[in-house]
Amino acid sequence: MAQQIPKVLVTEPIPEKNLAYLREHSIIKVGAKGEFQNENNLINAIANYDALLCMLSNPITKKVLEAAHKLKIVANFAVGYNNIDVETAKTLGIKVANTPDVLTEACGDFAMGLLMAVTRRFNEAEQYLREGNFTGWEPLGFLGMELRGKTLGIVGMGRIGQAFAYRARAFGMNIAYHNRSRVSPQIEDSLNAKFVSTIEELAKISDVLSLNCPLTNETHHLVNENLLKLMPTHSILINISRGPVVDEAALAYALQNKIIAGAGIDVFEKEPKVHPDLLKAPNCVLLPHIASATFETREAIGMLASKAIVSVLKGEHDRNIPNLI
Repeated sequence: MAQQIPKVLVTEPIPEKNLAYLREHSIIKVGAKGEFQNENNLINAIANYDALLCMLSNPITKKVLEAAHKLKIVANFAVGYNNIDVETAKTLGIKVANTPDVLTEACGDFAMGLLMAVTRRFNEAEQYLREGNFTGWEPLGFLGMELRGKTLGIVGMGRIGQAFAYRARAFGMNIAYHNRSRVSPQIEDSLNAKFVSTIEELAKISDVLSLNCPLTNETHHLVNENLLKLMPTHSILINISRGPVVDEAALAYALQNKIIAGAGIDVFEKEPKVHPDLLKAPNCVLLPHIASATFETREAIGMLASKAIVSVLKGEHDRNIPNLI
């Protein structure tokens, strides 16, 4: 009897190069954008598939995994995997993969750009011009914070946190960081970075506080009303980690009441919904989760996830699949 060709569910469109690679090894179905953000839709579909390539927006819950009678691997199109019930997957013998490393440089670039957009008020100034209000150079027009000599406080000094720090150093910023454990002396020396033992102390000394940590029970609402009150009134918050790390209602209140001076936010607490008060907050650049949005990076993400799927379907040993969790 001929060996049955495995089936792969890709929850929404990804780069064509990735789909072509998967087609060489399997039969694939590509969902429509948003089709599988609903748990019931996943439960109803998943039983027929040997592998799942999913997005952070797809809830890969215990119920979904228990309905997946043939599933061998879930590969997330992301570094994070808080959308996947990893413990249930392990119990059921389903492997889980993510996509580390390939997002680092794009996210480092993006964080620097987001910081510039906030501190130099790009969005506000462009809207002013587009609305026909620009009548000539103004000595007091759209003044912002200069970065040289300021302190960038980084929460989470992993690959992306370090990438941002290296870029900030090129702008003349000082680097302080808080992490579960100190990075190596070599990394600290190369960044002239100061380790701060608590998030509270880091908030007090940071002109810019950047969130680059994973979402865990400990980091949920890490930035809340109390922490925001510790930050200098001229300070900026940057979040390209995960939305629930920030209490959006508290952030909106802090911006509206000048407790802090600005924020650049790429991820949201109840994504894709954004807190209505945050939408009205001053000096707040809000972007639709695009930190890794370069042609090169998105293709690399998809290829890493796709190769993990093909390797598992071929029965390769786990040690040969470096991005398994």
